[in-house]
Amino acid sequence: MALALGGCSTQIADMPGIGLPTDAPQRPREAGAYLPVHDLPPERDEQTMKPAELTKIQAELTAARDRQATAAAAPKPPKK
Repeated sequence: MALALGGCSTQIADMPGIGLPTDAPQRPREAGAYLPVHDLPPERDEQTMKPAELTKIQAELTAARDRQATAAAAPKPPKK
């Protein structure tokens, strides 16, 4: 019985009042086309980040890493 009803599940799910809410939008009759996965965006004509900006950001990240390392290595106060 379950096997027989399993084959009809898509038709049952599409019936109004059983599977779909009354305010659901209508499904398209035909399946949509596949997305164009091989279409790439055009190449950029400018650099995303200037080398000076990159060097500055790397220095800031290195400094933040060093501050965190010293804070983690600091002795913890004794518990009372």
